[in-house]
Amino acid sequence: MGTRPNKPLVWLKGEVKTPPFSAAARLEAGVLLRRLQQGQVLSLPHSRPMPSIGSQCHELRIHDRDQSWRIVYHVAAGEVVVLEVFSKKTAATPPSVIEICQKRLSAYLKVSGGRG
Repeated sequence: MGTRPNKPLVWLKGEVKTPPFSAAARLEAGVLLRRLQQGQVLSLPHSRPMPSIGSQCHELRIHDRDQSWRIVYHVAAGEVVVLEVFSKKTAATPPSVIEICQKRLSAYLKVSGGRG
């Protein structure tokens, strides 16, 4: 039985680099993204569903020294699509982040022919 190929990451917005991420937070983000590429389904505390954005949308939760990072992503049939990377400063995801992620997801689905 062969291994499944890794799903590519498609970055629609954002990046994970030091700074502003600490080296440890950047490494954690990389490990979690690699697990997603390998087809693993992540859950709390690492990831939570974001149905307010769309189907198969989630946010990775990366805890850094003095802040929390979020990586909003969509699991498509053949790839993992990063919709946004942001520093979370409040308990709720800002409505502006949800709205822009919805727009990016919609644009991605149009271009991909709805394969998302």
